Amino acid sequence: MKYGTNVEQMEWSMVKEEGKHVPAKRVDIVSVRLLKESSLLYKDRSIRSPQDGYNLFKQFLGELDREYFVIICLNVKNQPTAISVCHIGNLNSCIVSPREIMKTAILSNAASIILLHNHPSGHPKPSQEDIDVTRRLKDAGSIIGIDVLDHLVIGDESFVSLKEEGHL
Repeated sequence: MKYGTNVEQMEWSMVKEEGKHVPAKRVDIVSVRLLKESSLLYKDRSIRSPQDGYNLFKQFLGELDREYFVIICLNVKNQPTAISVCHIGNLNSCIVSPREIMKTAILSNAASIILLHNHPSGHPKPSQEDIDVTRRLKDAGSIIGIDVLDHLVIGDESFVSLKEEGHL
């Protein structure tokens, strides 16, 4: 789009602020996209239980040496549409931002999500921080219309469902 003559363009590029002319603020025109990095086949087609979520996590990531926070995005039939590693932490913690979690869910048109993270110690007992993060994410999801169905804490060969524990 062109805005007339050079003089008119110059006037568009300068604004009067506190009695003097200063350059106008440049605003970027952007688009936001979700980029598919790869895919995997999920034979069960939909998530019907915490065990299904655990199996998909194990198929996706397997054994890990640090804490990974992952979301599985689901459509209205509880079929996984996207899996995303939202945060990677260290041996015993992972800072989780609701903003980053919900960004992935929104971009993938998720009706609901399942949260998962592993404990590299091998013990899936949820910490108070795990419970608090779950509640914050549930509240954030409620505001934007994306249900948080469960949060699974993954250990060596077991997991704990925060929904089954009564925290959701």
